[in-house]
Amino acid sequence: MTDRTDPLLTEIARRQDDLIRLTQDLIRIPTLNPPGREYRTICTYIAERMGAQGWTVELIRAEGTPGDSDTYPRWNVICRHEGAAPGDCVHFNSHHDVVEVGHGWTKDPFGGELEDGRIYGRGACDMKGGLAASIIAAEAFVALYPDHRGIVEISATADEESGGYGGVAYLAEKGYFNPDRVQHVIIPEPLNKDRICLGHRGVWWAEIETKGRIAHGSMPFLGDSAIRHMGAVLEEMERHLFPLLATKRTDMPVVPEGAKQSTLNINSIHGGESEQDPGFTGLPAPCVADRCRIVIDRRFLMEEDITEVKAEVSRMLEAIRNERPNFEYEIHDMHEVIPTMTDKNAPVVTSTAAAIEKVLGAQPSYVVSPGTYDQKHIDRIGKLKNCIAYGPGILDLAHQPDEWVGVQDMIDSAGVMALVLKELLT
Repeated sequence: MTDRTDPLLTEIARRQDDLIRLTQDLIRIPTLNPPGREYRTICTYIAERMGAQGWTVELIRAEGTPGDSDTYPRWNVICRHEGAAPGDCVHFNSHHDVVEVGHGWTKDPFGGELEDGRIYGRGACDMKGGLAASIIAAEAFVALYPDHRGIVEISATADEESGGYGGVAYLAEKGYFNPDRVQHVIIPEPLNKDRICLGHRGVWWAEIETKGRIAHGSMPFLGDSAIRHMGAVLEEMERHLFPLLATKRTDMPVVPEGAKQSTLNINSIHGGESEQDPGFTGLPAPCVADRCRIVIDRRFLMEEDITEVKAEVSRMLEAIRNERPNFEYEIHDMHEVIPTMTDKNAPVVTSTAAAIEKVLGAQPSYVVSPGTYDQKHIDRIGKLKNCIAYGPGILDLAHQPDEWVGVQDMIDSAGVMALVLKELLT
């Protein structure tokens, strides 16, 4: 049975209209990544809101990080409320960037339209709804418990959708997620309001390049097609690598079911002549492709070692070279993240579980995300293990047309977050 008699839950319900307006305002700021639009705008909006209530606010530009420029600076904001007595710091971290709009929308992607209890827009689910819920939770808690122990922090950070290097990674390197400074972190990613996400699988991104020799397209025998060489790579993946990955299974509670195995996705393929500008009406030149590149996205499990993950691909390519005349290749590492998973008995996990049971009247389920999010930087750089993802929204809606977040889901999640603050800081 649910228990909604707690004054905190009553206070959050009273703030429903404010929660809706806040979510709509955040959606209406088009923080598209790439390239990184309106980052300063959304950080200033949050800073002015929280600063007007007496919170200490800090705007931080991640200078020198990937994508940072004078045209598209990587801005982050941290808002801090210190209590009346010493205690832990509970930090809610949300990314403010959103992915491209794409096609197929029936709603204005940046309209923040409210219809039948749903707020629509790019980033509504992933994750401006979670950001808004955490702000309302923190504001309600401070209003009812102004003399709380410890510290409450809210952050809105850049570039999670492109790796988080201009956001949480930068802040972690500067000490903002040092365990001496912050003890509990909740990331309000959209993993469903009755689930606690303990961590994520690992990832290795790499570019594989095959090499050939350019020649006239009417005499391909005088050249050597890098695209045909790449075709041999793709064939070997289908014949041996994909079946091998399907045999690798994990004990991590990864969702959905298909992600309980190792996976590999071919993100892109480029070979031969470059794409011409839109509107070009000429024909391509007759050339044999001397270069072909693919980008692979390999997701791996807690039970796998990153060295062996890379070695599987290297062995595959060496086997092709031993059998295929003139086969030359290079592998370029792009990005790697080791899997992470917080212990179910960690303080932030048990506090959130108790709050979910009180608000929703049910035991939470524990999951691991198929893809990475900013917990990787808090763990790897900040060395802070007491971190989870918990927030409103349905993960399957992320990056989709007509993305939405439910108002009741946000209210319930805000209630959970507020009760976590009450348990840890009073």
